[in-house]
Amino acid sequence: MRDVYIVGAGMTRFAKHLDKTEKDLVAQAVRAGLDDAGLAAADLQAAWFSNSMWGYFTEQHCIRGQVALRPLGIQEIPIVNVENACAGASTALHGAWMGVVSGVYECVLAAGVEKLYSEDREKTFRAYWAGVDVSNIKRHFAAWRRVLDGLALEIPPDQDQAKDAGKNRSAFMDVYAGWSRWHMATYGTTQRQLAVIASKNHFHSTMNPYAQYQKKMTVEEILAARPVIYPLTVPMCAPVGDGAACAVVCSGDYLKKLSAARPVKICASVLGSGSDRSIDEEDRDIGARLSRQAYEIAGVGPADIDVAEVHDATAFGELHQTEALGFCPAGEGGPFAESGATRLGGKLPINTSGGLESRGHPVGASGLGQVFELVTQLRHEAGERQVEGCRLALAENGGGNMGFEEAAMCMHILERVNS
Repeated sequence: MRDVYIVGAGMTRFAKHLDKTEKDLVAQAVRAGLDDAGLAAADLQAAWFSNSMWGYFTEQHCIRGQVALRPLGIQEIPIVNVENACAGASTALHGAWMGVVSGVYECVLAAGVEKLYSEDREKTFRAYWAGVDVSNIKRHFAAWRRVLDGLALEIPPDQDQAKDAGKNRSAFMDVYAGWSRWHMATYGTTQRQLAVIASKNHFHSTMNPYAQYQKKMTVEEILAARPVIYPLTVPMCAPVGDGAACAVVCSGDYLKKLSAARPVKICASVLGSGSDRSIDEEDRDIGARLSRQAYEIAGVGPADIDVAEVHDATAFGELHQTEALGFCPAGEGGPFAESGATRLGGKLPINTSGGLESRGHPVGASGLGQVFELVTQLRHEAGERQVEGCRLALAENGGGNMGFEEAAMCMHILERVNS
């Protein structure tokens, strides 16, 4: 296969952008990415564009990429519209990578945008239902309830509500709460360990100007915060927000034409779907399966990774992925976080951007937001949140939920190119 590189990356701050449209946000991110690459819109040969909810909020159900990119002069070329729930942006990058690695294109764009914040909070929370099988919702949550009812776990009675999903919180918080409870009952994981992860990510975000939240929070403050659904409190969960991000991708031959590029190599790009496994078949977990593929393609292992961005829609999402990706054994994600290993200065800093919990989670842009952070780290341009000497990075981005795991997931391993 041909070598493929990211030569430009751009993003907006993830935040509540009531005064901006999807087009505004895309324009800001894509112009930044092209400027970063030293390229113009006319240099692009194809584009992959990620979005999930534009149609839900404004009825722009189709041709979203064409609508967003034409004002920037990106026209005539192939534009592929991508929808893959929360994994949409990384899936767009996978498509861009395939276009270049196959030899069809030399220089392409992956971009993603989402505007989720609305003053109608219930409408926003209802939007997330689209990330599950809507024809099978009752059976889906009944299966989770059967698992949870069999757990020997003491739960505060006022934090076990099931009736409010989709009204005052995303239904995905209930899914993550279910995973958390199973892990707590199976391995002895504690709510405090989840708070340690959240506190670490809030700390990291204070050094990231692109993060939606930039405020330190102690473990005690996180435990004392408003409950969402046990064991999750508000600071353990990704906020609703808006934003856009992009990456400019090219071949090795095209890279030779760029005199001022700061390239990052894509060593592996893997996309997969979930399966009908039982909750305790952890070896079949989508993250475990895809990471094994990615490591084999890149010729590395989990011990070689210097920094990672993982899909922490809640603090438990990060805990779970540290295990699934092989960074620590199954059941040890909590102690691994408590040890300080995943904090800046630790053995393997994770979510140096602040993660979804603090950087924010505009669904169609999140995966490229992860990549923006890792490109910045691998260029050694992250300032006070820089992981010293990092060379290899991993991004894991999951989307939707079917059964007991994500419906879709995309994984990238990136490498620093020494100048």
